[in-house]
Amino acid sequence: MNSSTPERNKVLVLEDFDTRFNKRDYAAAEHFWSDRYIQRSAHIASGREGLFALIRTLPDTLRYENQLIMAEHDYVIAHGRFPGNERPAAWIAVEIVRFEDGKLVEHWDVLQDEVTRPESASGLPMFGDRFPA
Repeated sequence: MNSSTPERNKVLVLEDFDTRFNKRDYAAAEHFWSDRYIQRSAHIASGREGLFALIRTLPDTLRYENQLIMAEHDYVIAHGRFPGNERPAAWIAVEIVRFEDGKLVEHWDVLQDEVTRPESASGLPMFGDRFPA
């Protein structure tokens, strides 16, 4: 029986992101991901091994900050920011994950460089209520 709920799935996604990106505890993070994991991101190799191989190459200064998280059925969508990527701009990300049997089993993402006030056609920040310093 699947004990997964949208609220529980949101908690698991945030725990996983904190464990992988902020704590860098890859061994602990593995228990969040199914061994049948399907990767649908263009910049990440297939499978759980591809996901963790990419993360290990990212700078130790990279962190994840969450702005918004929503869930419906077995899907979670998180809107977040990745500062500390050793690039001129932080990444703004929309992460979509699907759960199966209480594990993250499928992943999609959309990444974009965070813009400054002069770069924003709308005059609004991409993350939070302030532009990056």
